[in-house]
Amino acid sequence: MDPVTFAASPFAPVALGFFGLGTGYLILGPQELLGWPEKDASVARANGVWGFFMPGLCQALVGFYLFIGLTWFHVFHEAALYAAATAFSVFGIHWLAMGIIKFVQGDARPNGFMSVAFFLVSILGALSMGMNGDTPVAILFVGLCAVYFFEFFASFGIAVPASERLLGLAHVVTGLWLMYLTYAAVLNLANGMHLWL
Repeated sequence: MDPVTFAASPFAPVALGFFGLGTGYLILGPQELLGWPEKDASVARANGVWGFFMPGLCQALVGFYLFIGLTWFHVFHEAALYAAATAFSVFGIHWLAMGIIKFVQGDARPNGFMSVAFFLVSILGALSMGMNGDTPVAILFVGLCAVYFFEFFASFGIAVPASERLLGLAHVVTGLWLMYLTYAAVLNLANGMHLWL
C-alpha cells in the first residue's frame, strides 16, 4: 500500500497568530499606559476572556496546526516554521493561563517568574528568525523581549507606576507591529503583494 502524501502548502496560518496576540496587546497596552479603564473586577474578567480567546486560543491553534503540518502531514517545509510553531504554541498556552489568571483575579507575582522564561524564549525567537533571514519576525521577538522585561518589574510591583506604563508602551508598540505582520501575511499570500515579511 502506498503512503498517503499531501501537497506542500504556502498557507501557513501565521496571520491568525499575529492577529490574536496583537489584539490582546492592543487591549492591555492602552490600559497599562493610560490607566484607563481603571482596574476593577469587571475589567479583570473582561481582560481574562479576551486574553484566553484572542492571544491564547489563536496562537495555540496556529502552533498546533504548524506542528501537525510539519511533522504528520509534511505540508510545510520551511525550517523557520519549526521555530514559529514552538513560539506560537508556548505563547498560546501561556496566554490561556494568563486569561484564566486575569479572569479569577489571581496573584500577579508568579507572572514575574514566568516572564524570565518567556524573555529567554523571546531571545531564542529573535535569534532563530534573524538567522533565517526573517527580519520582520525577528523584530517582533525583540518587542516580546521588551514586554517580558517590563512584565518582570510590573508583576513584582517594582518601580510602579513607571514599570506598568513601560509595559503598556511595549504592549502597544508590539501590538501595532503584530497588526502590520497580519496585514503583510494576508496581503502577500492572498493578494500577491510583496510587503516586508
